Amino acid sequence: MSFDGDPETPLLWYLRDEAGLRGTKFGCGIAACGACTVHVDGRATRSCVIPVGSLDGRQVRTIESLAAENGLTAVQQAWMELDVPQCGYCQAGQVMAATDLLERVPDPSDDDIATITNLCRCGTYPRIRAAIKRAAEIRRQGDDS
Repeated sequence: MSFDGDPETPLLWYLRDEAGLRGTKFGCGIAACGACTVHVDGRATRSCVIPVGSLDGRQVRTIESLAAENGLTAVQQAWMELDVPQCGYCQAGQVMAATDLLERVPDPSDDDIATITNLCRCGTYPRIRAAIKRAAEIRRQGDDS
């Protein structure tokens, strides 16, 4: 990634204000809530505290780039099947964090899922946990489009 502005600009604000990618949300500004989660070099990263100047040559993926060429990913499918969102504000960050977890842990336990520390003010944690398990099942079946 390359950026010509102030290298201390948080990635979140570059994505939203400069790149026009508004799927990544602002929640807290201190990397506590996870609403701003993106992938940097394939790992879930809180974009509100990482300066764009530290990302030269690194790959950044946002929720907008997550969908597979031929449809939804297993995580997105599971989210829809189980009607996970309530207000939806945290969901982009939740999906990005869940995607990273499933890349590292293909069959996550409840304890593995609990390592995702993204916050949801609506309290949809049981549905999020169920959707992550469903996404793992979809991936095992080879339906991760």
